Amino acid sequence: MTIATKVKTRVNRSKKYVFDRSDFTDIAGYDQVGRELRKLVKSGSLLRIGYGLYTKARMNSITGKIMPASPGGADGVILEAVKKLGIDYKFDEFSQRSIDGESLQVPASFQIITSNRFKRKIVVSNRVLNAD
Repeated sequence: MTIATKVKTRVNRSKKYVFDRSDFTDIAGYDQVGRELRKLVKSGSLLRIGYGLYTKARMNSITGKIMPASPGGADGVILEAVKKLGIDYKFDEFSQRSIDGESLQVPASFQIITSNRFKRKIVVSNRVLNAD
C-alpha cells in the first residue's frame, strides 16, 4: 500500500474531522505526509484550516463549493481544532447562556475566547478564530 493510500484511508475511516501531521507520523516522514495532505487539499478531500491543521471536506450540493464535512459546521470544526491543540477556551457570555439553557436566544455563531498565549489563526469557511 502506498503512502497516499494509507493517508487517504486513515482520513476516510476516522471519526474525527480535524487532523494535523502528527496523526500520520507512523505512516511516513513529516515532508511526505505534508505532500500527501496537500494533494488531498487540492483534490477537495480536505480543507486546510490553519498551520498544519486540516479538516474533512465535501461538496456543497447547492453552491457546488467545498465545505467542511463536520455535522457541526464551521463552529464544530473550530471547537474540535481548539480541543485537539489543547488550548484553554471559553465561550462568550451570550453563547454560554444559550448553551446552559438560561436564554432562549440562540446566537448566529458561537464566539470562542482563547487565552492570550494562543496566537494561531484558524479559518473555516467565513469563520475566523484569532484574527489579528
